Amino acid sequence: MASLPEIFSLDNKVALVTGALGLIGRHHCEALAEAGANVVVCDLDSVKCIDFAKTLPQKSIGVAADITKKKSVKELLDKVTKEFGQIDVLVNNAAINDMFENPQAAAEQSKFENYPLELWQKSLDVNVTGMFLCSQIIGSTMAEAGSGSIINVASTYGIVAPDQSLYQKPDGTQSFYKSAAYPVTKGAVISFTRFLAAYWGEKGVRVNTLSPGGVENNQDEYFIENYKRKTPLGRMAQPNEYKGALIFLASDASSYMTGANLVVDGGWTAC
Repeated sequence: MASLPEIFSLDNKVALVTGALGLIGRHHCEALAEAGANVVVCDLDSVKCIDFAKTLPQKSIGVAADITKKKSVKELLDKVTKEFGQIDVLVNNAAINDMFENPQAAAEQSKFENYPLELWQKSLDVNVTGMFLCSQIIGSTMAEAGSGSIINVASTYGIVAPDQSLYQKPDGTQSFYKSAAYPVTKGAVISFTRFLAAYWGEKGVRVNTLSPGGVENNQDEYFIENYKRKTPLGRMAQPNEYKGALIFLASDASSYMTGANLVVDGGWTAC
């Protein structure tokens, strides 16, 4: 029987992280490397991916890819297979959140009644189609090999509706509305996980969701205070607080777990 350190180890494994240059994506990469995996740092900027991969403690590579394009994902797979021969862990972390060029216009543009169709479509393309393509193209190689772990990163807003009062300033004005695009796409992540877990279970591929809560990242003080009041632990997460959950899902420590949604949110969805 394997020891506790052995079942959490990712020695001799290859792990690919999409959206790897993002706030928690970097910490996902670091965690996987610290657990012993060779990491594929995947994002849009090739130079930055390569540079970040060099900072990791295990042999790792940086590869740029547009996960919304089938050809790009196939080229990504070819490059990784040529370098390492396999992919054992896929972390579908890439996602986009609402961004408005003009902060003064954000409150009006982000209202559901005014929300731009192009932003809705872009969220679907990255958050859902990108996950689908990576799972279809890269996950298929896992199914052929008879093993693998796919981790789809969702959000608390894939479980509960956005609380629009979080974005309310002390003077009562609304700075922003959380759009329908983010919770809809993150809810799709959770549903897709269940589908794929059932579909590939007999192939030895485990598929689980990691649903993080909000991460403190230089937000306005009023937002942080609003968030704290809604969270039983009384604070936002730090970017490194998802490392343990990620390694659990990636490793044999969760060998009898598939189709699940691991929620790490400071108690946000418990209330």
